[in-house]
Amino acid sequence: MDLGLKGRVALVTGSAKGIGRMEAEALAKEGASIAINDLDGDAAAATAQEISKNYSVETITYTGDVTDEKIVPVMVEKGVKHFGKIDVLINNAGIAGADVGFKVIDMPIESWTRLINSHILSTFLCTKAAAPYMQKNGYGRIINTSSQNYTGGGRPNVSNYSAAKGGVAAFTRTVAKELGSDGITVNAIAPGYVETDLILGYPEPVLQTMRDQNPIKRLCQPHEVADVVAFLASERASFVNGALICIDGGKQDFYWGD
Repeated sequence: MDLGLKGRVALVTGSAKGIGRMEAEALAKEGASIAINDLDGDAAAATAQEISKNYSVETITYTGDVTDEKIVPVMVEKGVKHFGKIDVLINNAGIAGADVGFKVIDMPIESWTRLINSHILSTFLCTKAAAPYMQKNGYGRIINTSSQNYTGGGRPNVSNYSAAKGGVAAFTRTVAKELGSDGITVNAIAPGYVETDLILGYPEPVLQTMRDQNPIKRLCQPHEVADVVAFLASERASFVNGALICIDGGKQDFYWGD
């Protein structure tokens, strides 16, 4: 199926590795030129080189923190100057790590702020920077990243992460109404537990519980997220706007105890 992405230009944040890289590859496979953003400049450059070689598309890289209100507009402007436009924005970047695992009464303020900024502020800043260029061309696809940790009603000890991902979902729905008449669709995905290096770092008993509790009896594969993103970025999804698409195998909650 031709998704109509040949000649399109996409910026994928946090795309040097993991899900973001797979999303970038899925778009490149369909012929889109790709701007790779990541905090790890060396990894971003290596990913861009490999994608360009494997899919015969043009790629560029931008090293920078997408929670920085000064960096983001410059990054987007440079991309537009290089490619002449931006058609697709994938807001994938975000952190968790040591900032999760706290009950709300024990959570450091810094952990709350870092998670909220990493997911909500970055999505806002990148959307704000990219949308005017899309409006000018009368075309755009913006895909944001929510999570099963929101759609499942929230898991204990990750209130900051769940709140951040819920905020992304609410932001998506609202901005879809603001930009739809400009030819820009805004949608979000809510993956479940995806088999990335981060998730595979959990103890094996936890991983097995994740598999057992899912109706499909396994973890999501990164390409299964990327394939949905490629569809939402395509011409085929022209009337999908303001949607939150769950990619969780039918299991929207998970809890293994305190």
